[in-house]
Amino acid sequence: MPLSSSRRRRGHRGPRRRHRSSTRAWAELPLVAISAILHKLDHIEILMGAGQVCRSWRGAARDEPELWRRIDMCFHAELFNQLNLHGMAQAAVRRSKGQCEAFWGEYAGDDDFLLYLGNQAPSLKSLRLISCYDVSNEGFTVAIEKFPLLEELELSLCSNVGEGGVFGVVGKACPQLKRFRQSKHSFFDFEASGYNKDDEALGVATMRELRSLQLFGNNLTNEGLTAILDNCQHLESLDIRHCFNVNMDDALRAKCVRINTVRLPHDSTADYDFQVQEPTWSRYRSDSQGEDDTDADDMEYGFDYDLDSEDYDDYCDPSRYLKGVYEDDLDEEDRMVLRAMRALMK
Repeated sequence: MPLSSSRRRRGHRGPRRRHRSSTRAWAELPLVAISAILHKLDHIEILMGAGQVCRSWRGAARDEPELWRRIDMCFHAELFNQLNLHGMAQAAVRRSKGQCEAFWGEYAGDDDFLLYLGNQAPSLKSLRLISCYDVSNEGFTVAIEKFPLLEELELSLCSNVGEGGVFGVVGKACPQLKRFRQSKHSFFDFEASGYNKDDEALGVATMRELRSLQLFGNNLTNEGLTAILDNCQHLESLDIRHCFNVNMDDALRAKCVRINTVRLPHDSTADYDFQVQEPTWSRYRSDSQGEDDTDADDMEYGFDYDLDSEDYDDYCDPSRYLKGVYEDDLDEEDRMVLRAMRALMK
């Protein structure tokens, strides 16, 4: 009986020892093995999960700057409203200990972060910002001057960065820039007094070492494209799809002959990696060359009514609409409020 009890106890303890040994071996993998595993994950996965497995894994994720030399925080748009991506981006750059050479972020950058990146990554060579709506012209202009070694720059769907001479600052601050990409949500044929459609293109023309250029949905005209082609003599790839203010005449085509790969405004967007939205014209166009229609005074901003019609007045006059009902449906008290509104508007 004692022998049988002893055997049962030994049999019970045996598997436990093997289990603890297996766990200890997993937690105490050599640093080189842990590092190899972490290098196969993207950086948000490391920050959210793998870097929290245990003490040794946390140490490998936190104390190995090589792991954070090239930071990729793209393709996690679904986390935008769930996580502080700006804070995660700053943590990733901090772990690089000044060795960061590339930062790619989607929804993961604002003005404060860019300034932090500029101070912490003086050797940055590649910067890609996608859907970073919190980055402004002012913040970007200050930060870009801290990246003199930059060779690649992408500003895709960053709607608050671009005009006002910003790209001219880039050309001056980053003399080694070889690849530049700017993708807009859609082409919008903006017409306004004093608006320079070639402001961004003239800035791009100062990036004289460019080998690859993509301007998707930009407002540049023949004048702006000519400036780029005349000043960026090393271009090997040019993509100006959906830049519908450009009319490729014989002079422009002759300038493009030396470029290996050229994508023109009306070329297919089947391989474009963002959602392609329909262009918006300030005037009706009669054909693919963008000529004005005979009814050129009509505006087309996505509305299906004439600006001079009664329907337009009915829709847009705020004095005719209150709390979701029209004046005829208002009670006397609301009519008094409406009259007061009209008096203030006079």
